[in-house]
Amino acid sequence: MTDVQAAFAEIKRGAEEILLEDELLEKLKSGKPLKIKAGFDPTAPDLHLGHTVLINKLRQFQQLGHEVIFLIGDFTGMIGDPTGKNATRKPLTRDDVLANAETYKEQVFKILDPAKTTIAFNSEWCEKLGAAGMIKLASHTTVARMLERDDFKKRYGNEQPIAIHEFLYPLVQGYDSVALESDVELGGTDQRFNLLMGRELQKHYGQRPQTVLMMPLLEGLDGVQKMSKSLGNYVGITEAPGVMYQKLLSIPDSMMWRYFELLSFRPLPEIDELKKQVEQGANPRDIKIELAKEIIERFHDKEAADNAHKAAGNIIKEGEVPEGTPQVEVDMEGAEQFPIGATINRAGLASNSAQAKDMLKNGRVKVDWEVVEPSLMLKPGQYLIQAGKKKIAYVTLK
Repeated sequence: MTDVQAAFAEIKRGAEEILLEDELLEKLKSGKPLKIKAGFDPTAPDLHLGHTVLINKLRQFQQLGHEVIFLIGDFTGMIGDPTGKNATRKPLTRDDVLANAETYKEQVFKILDPAKTTIAFNSEWCEKLGAAGMIKLASHTTVARMLERDDFKKRYGNEQPIAIHEFLYPLVQGYDSVALESDVELGGTDQRFNLLMGRELQKHYGQRPQTVLMMPLLEGLDGVQKMSKSLGNYVGITEAPGVMYQKLLSIPDSMMWRYFELLSFRPLPEIDELKKQVEQGANPRDIKIELAKEIIERFHDKEAADNAHKAAGNIIKEGEVPEGTPQVEVDMEGAEQFPIGATINRAGLASNSAQAKDMLKNGRVKVDWEVVEPSLMLKPGQYLIQAGKKKIAYVTLK
């Protein structure tokens, strides 16, 4: 295998789709360092492991000698990315965006080499466009083209409003590629339309179109829905080592290799060796411990990784999930929401419905460490539920 082929194999690791593969291979064979761009809108102050899938891929390009540009969308963040939304997203204030951007810069250097990373802000060129420049930019596409986007199409078909400024988002993201003259842009599979817009605009501006590399959206701890803070199925990269440890040990065995592929820095042959160990009878939990330690060391240090398991104990402490916390599934029987009382009863956290009712009445039930009301209705997803002083479980409502 030549160096280029080996590099290409590493780049393809975990990737969902590359448009176009032959094009990327040709760029790699040129031997010139490529400009690799990935954009992040600072819409929240903290990153979780789902966000790091793209950053990990940037690291691979960086180690292969390419120029990595971590683009902070301080301008696009004030528009609000409409991707996957069924309603107009509330734009952030400039103060919100800048505050979140600062924490992003601190967090990404847990993965990327700061000496080899360019941090860019798209307000630098977007604000210079002005009204005339924005109108010219908008002339490069059509309303019909915008309505090819799945989310816009659905909202239009359902007679839900689409604000004009939302059409600007993919245009501005695409213009970022023009301004940076990017050779490759990384993004999640949900960003396909926006990423391809970059290719189109580069053609309009006489540039060689960028190659698009799309990474999958990492499933959360429930192994079903994408990792999200709103769904409570996430691992935050600033969380305490003990919390990270227990969360990572809670992932379904079936998801373990997916996490290794997208989050681990181990070479693929090492991961293949771990798979063989499981096939030969090794306990999957022991392998998940190896993954947990690697990730905790990345975002904390080796000592924290080695001692993370000690955060667990017989007494349930706030924010510390005991080692071996069980995972339980509760069938919602087709309902859109499910009562908390029935949930803890069916999850085995209460002996019967009467005890469940009593614990709720006396404030002895917590969901994700918050005391809940007896009237609480839960939606599908994974929750950490504690009933009384000793019973706790990850409960997945399906």
